[in-house]
Amino acid sequence: MSVDVRSAAPRAGVLPFAAISLCYFGFAGLFGTYAPLWYQSLGYSTFAIGALTSMQSATRLFAPYAWGWSADHSGRREPLLRLAIGGALVASLGFFFVRDYAWIAVVCLALTLCTAGVVPISEAVLAHHVSGSEGQVDIARYGRVRLWGSVGFIAAVTATGFALEAAGVERFPLICTGVLAILLFAAFRLPPSHDQAHAGPAVSGALAVLREPVVAWFFTGTFLTVLAHTSLYAFYSLYLSSLGYGKGAIGLLWSVGVTIEVAWFAFQGRWLKWLPVHGWLVLAAAISALRFAAIAAFADLVAVLIVAQLLHALTFAAQHSSCIAVISRHFPGRLRSRGQALYTVLGYGASGVLGGVAGGALSERFGFAAVFWAASVVSLLAVLSCWRALVLDRARP
Repeated sequence: MSVDVRSAAPRAGVLPFAAISLCYFGFAGLFGTYAPLWYQSLGYSTFAIGALTSMQSATRLFAPYAWGWSADHSGRREPLLRLAIGGALVASLGFFFVRDYAWIAVVCLALTLCTAGVVPISEAVLAHHVSGSEGQVDIARYGRVRLWGSVGFIAAVTATGFALEAAGVERFPLICTGVLAILLFAAFRLPPSHDQAHAGPAVSGALAVLREPVVAWFFTGTFLTVLAHTSLYAFYSLYLSSLGYGKGAIGLLWSVGVTIEVAWFAFQGRWLKWLPVHGWLVLAAAISALRFAAIAAFADLVAVLIVAQLLHALTFAAQHSSCIAVISRHFPGRLRSRGQALYTVLGYGASGVLGGVAGGALSERFGFAAVFWAASVVSLLAVLSCWRALVLDRARP
C-alpha cells in the first residue's frame, strides 16, 4: 500500500492543528514522564503507581470510541474537542485539593475521560485536511504537522524536568493545569470542517471493517507494539531514578528520543516510500525488541541509553505514521474519528491497562529491568503479527 505525498492543504489551513499538537503532546509528555514521580512523592508504592497508571489507561478502552462515535455522527468535531479539553482543565484543578489515593484516582479518571477525546477527534480532522482527492493521507504534510507535537513534548519534558528539580516535584499539578489552559485556547483557533459521508462499502460500520483479517492482524500488531512501549511510558523514569539519574538527566534522555522523532516526522515523506507501510510496522516491532533488551541490560551506560532513545524514530515515529496511513485507508469519510478511536482503544487503552498492572507486578517482584526484558519478548510477538498483516495486505487486489 502506498501513501500520498502530495501537498493536500494550504499551509494556513494546518497551522491551528500544529498548535493543538504542540500543546497536547506537551501535556502528554510532562504528565507521562513526571506523574509517576509525583505519585511517588505522595508516598504511593510502585505497585500502587502502576495500578493508578493502568486505571488511567482503562478509560481508553471505551472513552475514545464514545468521543469518536459522537464526532462522526454529529459532524461537530471542533466543539466536541473544546468540550473535552475544557473538561480536562476543570478536572486538573482537583489535584490542588485532597491528596489521598482515592481522591487522586477520581481526579485522574475524570482527567483521562476528557483527554481521551482529544487524539481521535483532532487526528480525524487533521487527516481530513491533509488527504488528497482519493482519500489517501499526504504523509509528508501530516509529518510536518505532527512534528510540532514532538517539539511540544521536548519543550515540556525538558523544561518541566529542570523546573521540578529547582522548585520541587510538588509544583507538578500547577504545570499541568497551565498547559491545559493553553491547549484550550489553541482549540478555539481551529477552523470548522465537516467530512462528507464516504460512498463505498466502508460505510457498513467501523466494527465491520475491524473484522477484515488484514485490519484485525494490523491492530493485533499495534496492540503488542504499544504494549511493549508501556514499559517506557510508565516505568522508564522510575527505572532511571532508581539507578541514580536526576530529574534533569531523565528529561534530557526523553528529549533525545523525541528530537530524533521530530527529524523523522519532518522528512518522512521521502523515507516512508522505501517500504510498504506494513513493512515499516514489521521493522518497528523488530527494532523495539532490540531497544528494550538494551535498556534492560545496559541502563547504567549512558551511551547505550542515548542510542536506545535514538531508535525512537523507528519504534514510535515511523510506526505511528504507518498506522495513520493504514487507518485512513480502511476508515475513510465519516468513519474517520471511529478509526482513530479504535487505534487509541486497541493500541493504547488495552495495552496500557495490561502493561501498567503487569509491569508494576514484575517490577516489585523482579526489579525494573524485568519489565524491559518482558517488553522485548512482546515486541517479538508483534513482529509476527505485523508480518501476517503484511502478507495479507500484499494478497489484496
